[in-house]
Amino acid sequence: MASIRGSLLIHISALFRIVLLFNLTNLSFAADPFANFDLELSYITVSPLAVPQQVIANKLDENLLITWSGVQMRRSSWQDGVLGTNCPIPPKWNWTYQFQVKDQIGSFFYFPSLNFQRAAGGFGSFIITNRNIIPLPFNTPDGDIVIIIGDWYTRNHTALRKSLDAGNDLGMPDGVLINGKGPFRYNSTLVPDGIDYETINVDPGKTYRIRVHNVGVSTCLNFRIQSHNLLLAETEGYYTSQQNYTSIDIHVGQSYSFLVTMDQNASSDYYIVASARKGNWPLPDPPNDVYDTSYALNQAMSIRQNVSASGARPNPQGSFHYGSINVTDDYILKSVPPVMIDGKLKATFNGISFVNPDTPIRLADSFKVKGAYKLDFPTKPMNRTPQIDISIINATYKGFIEVVLQNNDTVVQSFHIDGYSFFVVGMGYGEWTENSRGSYNKWDAISRSTTQVFSGGWTAIMISLDNVGVWNLRAENLDRWYLGQETYMRIINPEDTGNKTELPVPDNALFCGALAHLQKPQETTSSASTVRGYVKLYFTLLMFFT
Repeated sequence: MASIRGSLLIHISALFRIVLLFNLTNLSFAADPFANFDLELSYITVSPLAVPQQVIANKLDENLLITWSGVQMRRSSWQDGVLGTNCPIPPKWNWTYQFQVKDQIGSFFYFPSLNFQRAAGGFGSFIITNRNIIPLPFNTPDGDIVIIIGDWYTRNHTALRKSLDAGNDLGMPDGVLINGKGPFRYNSTLVPDGIDYETINVDPGKTYRIRVHNVGVSTCLNFRIQSHNLLLAETEGYYTSQQNYTSIDIHVGQSYSFLVTMDQNASSDYYIVASARKGNWPLPDPPNDVYDTSYALNQAMSIRQNVSASGARPNPQGSFHYGSINVTDDYILKSVPPVMIDGKLKATFNGISFVNPDTPIRLADSFKVKGAYKLDFPTKPMNRTPQIDISIINATYKGFIEVVLQNNDTVVQSFHIDGYSFFVVGMGYGEWTENSRGSYNKWDAISRSTTQVFSGGWTAIMISLDNVGVWNLRAENLDRWYLGQETYMRIINPEDTGNKTELPVPDNALFCGALAHLQKPQETTSSASTVRGYVKLYFTLLMFFT
């Protein structure tokens, strides 16, 4: 729980800890097209839930990659920060990410993508604002507030990895954190004394844009503010039809921004709550719908795109009429509970538990490495024994595809695609059939990069494949992702011979696997960061305005 303190006092209820490194806010520049930031990652010891533990903030002794959830990395999957596209950054090394944020606005976040590290922190908010010439579809807020929520374990990420490696379930999280802090002591029995909680200052009568990211391990959290409405304004880079909610489910990997007016009595305290649906929580209560599976689904489908608003460009978001485009390919990705494969606990899509190639996919292409991966990922579930493989999807550039996510697992899943946003056109319970297409929203479906797929149900999405590269498709639930529930889409433009649709291999590319012999040792004398023994990252945002 955290409190918003000042003239208004809002307490935020949560049981998990996150480490917020920094917020990249107000990325809107009038002249200089480059913005440079430094990021150092290491370990620190904190006690967000009154138990001392090691979390990631700076000095780090493991390989590292940072991925940028929702940032599309146009033409440059080289910067995506996952193992299928990048060799890992070794400990004590420096590396620079350089990418465009052209044609995007909105609320995103970054996090470490390797070895379950996100469960130990290392993440933060990444905000891209409108250019001044493009108006917001609402009055300019009086302030901007970032709230990062997520479930949290008092075991560190290496212990959680070992548990999964041993074939065990992670068990229930130990709590929920907000902005890296534990719960306000709303109950002396449930919450021990001495836990630091979040305080946020606001002024009565003012309206704030509150951006909320769920960066947790696997728990969907219901978010609400006592006695205040949440006017939904944007999710993962797209403006929404503005609707008021008293509470909203935020699934793992999802981001939202709300307009909240501080219109209540300034002499009172107000709680902000992030809790699991079935938790035993004080006010404000979560939705009383444990046995009503339709409530969560209907709420998810009520989130629609504002088709008349302009996003990163002056043209309205609805000018892309996705509902009238012919589908060129369709896929069904089916997930089931983890199974034992070759004596190891594994999670699968279509019976395949993915193992990352030793040589990243586009590096293997560029240097003609044979056998690094297979282009034979099945388009639908196969009636065969589950297997571990390096199969990826051979997608078609400029295609328009339908992907049905069939969740026959026992848990709610979050599904994410790097490099793209997709239209969430339908959801339902039971098995998807071709007749399910009759329920699709073909006009104002929300476009986003992470969607929920309810247990025992399906979600249908549509994607316009206009971004060349290799892009990760994954379960955002960390345990399922770690156990192999992912693959990649390889999208190549065979007519591009001049790097117009895909940038070349960057000059600072790291080499590994079959290309490890090409990697030069990194100089350590010129950088204090390497002497002190931590990974230091730099990244440059290229802002091209048209």
